[in-house]
Amino acid sequence: MVDYHIRVNPHNVIATINPNIYGHFAEHLGACIYDGIWVGEDSSIPNTRGIRNDVIDAMKKIAPPVIRWPGGCFADDYHWQDGIGPRESRPKRVNIWWGDILEDNHFGTHEFIDFCRMIGAAPYIVGNLGSGTPGEMRNWVEYCNLRDGSALAKERAANGSIDPFAVEYWGVGNENWGCGGNFDPEDYAAAYRQFAIYMREFGGTKPFLIACGPSDNDIEWTLRFFEKFYRTDRRPELHGYGAHYYARERGYTRKYDSPFTGMATHYNEDQWYYQLHCGLGMESLIVQQRAAMDSFDPHRQIGLIVDEWGTWHPITEGHHPSELWQQNTLRDGLVAAMTLDIFNRHADKIIMANIAQTINVLQAVILTDGDKMITTPTYHVYDMYQAHQGGASLHTQIKTDTIPVEIEGKRGNVPVLSGSASLKGNVITVSIVNSHVSDAIDVPIDLVTVSPKSASLTVLTGETIQAHNDFDQPDVVCPHMLSMEIPNKGFTVTLEPASVNVLQIKI
Repeated sequence: MVDYHIRVNPHNVIATINPNIYGHFAEHLGACIYDGIWVGEDSSIPNTRGIRNDVIDAMKKIAPPVIRWPGGCFADDYHWQDGIGPRESRPKRVNIWWGDILEDNHFGTHEFIDFCRMIGAAPYIVGNLGSGTPGEMRNWVEYCNLRDGSALAKERAANGSIDPFAVEYWGVGNENWGCGGNFDPEDYAAAYRQFAIYMREFGGTKPFLIACGPSDNDIEWTLRFFEKFYRTDRRPELHGYGAHYYARERGYTRKYDSPFTGMATHYNEDQWYYQLHCGLGMESLIVQQRAAMDSFDPHRQIGLIVDEWGTWHPITEGHHPSELWQQNTLRDGLVAAMTLDIFNRHADKIIMANIAQTINVLQAVILTDGDKMITTPTYHVYDMYQAHQGGASLHTQIKTDTIPVEIEGKRGNVPVLSGSASLKGNVITVSIVNSHVSDAIDVPIDLVTVSPKSASLTVLTGETIQAHNDFDQPDVVCPHMLSMEIPNKGFTVTLEPASVNVLQIKI
């Protein structure tokens, strides 16, 4: 019998948890932008300047630090000047990556900045390296950031914004190993240098430049990119390096089922564990990619970013495959929690992450249908984990058992308990996932040299492991808070099966 135990040392700080690891991603894909965020000023759905009020309110509640836009693959065929000026005059373009639908460009740079400001998020814009030009990307930076004087600054003012947007975060291309141009790492490194040299400081806002990192944990891409990038002293600045990682079994996302993970809402216990196992691959990526970067950048002047991540299930029947719409269950909530805990534990290695995607696409925090809107289990995890943002990540020891899983020759192990801890002021936040589908776990909490004064426990779970919210029953999976009696020293907490738990302890 395993003696489960959690030991948190408030005096052993790993690093400050960058709030940006709780970032989001919104692409012109399916119903993420149109119907999800943008309904237009003439819509019967309540809106502010065309942006849904219910989405604004829901996003503000979870305090999003940063939003990545306009893609994704869409970014590397997007020409930003199509999305400015009077909407009725904006050209329609074919979205070649997501169903060949017509993009009317009604949601462009001004609308995106407006959305970010409404919800309190910093904008992260991804520029078009795949089919664009260095001059086009450079002009976008000037259009957004120069206060006045130039033709581009005057054009922005004429389009409704006298004040500059002060956009700091800029992606120099997206997935350039794939939809962003099918580059090899050396050719992309050369292209990055060509584009980035023109992305200058305008209006006092120095751009934070982010290069395209690997698909999954591709070490070779990283080593070859940096070897080429550092081969000459004549190179532009580079501040961030963005990897992409999806918790999935490759080869099944374009089908209607997977023997390994099942479907979005239909899966058995083994498939539950295998999906969690896929999500845990994020830890290897963080550790190994940072180590590869350290061999070139030992002082960590370039930050590791995971600017696309999340679950990716097989196609949902009734939805076009190119929409990437999927329901979000308790299982997705646990993957989100376990991933955020990985980021928290490695706060010294990662500076930003953006879940894919914000609304109606992949692991969405919000789903909409006409004038209806619901929040998902993943949304509730972000709400529960807010207290970690900007906190000091604490060294945490978790004594736990593991659950082996094997499906069609593929093996994995999932810890029964996993989590992270942080300190902010006089409050320790401990987040713990109990991945076991049927066992409640009694866990002693040891705070080493400090004594708790009071504590509360917030729990997210469901009656079944497939539990999810839908438009008829929007509150099937939602958190509930419990008060706790705290003795002078350590204490024990009971963790329900298949649950995400957040302890807040005043010391």
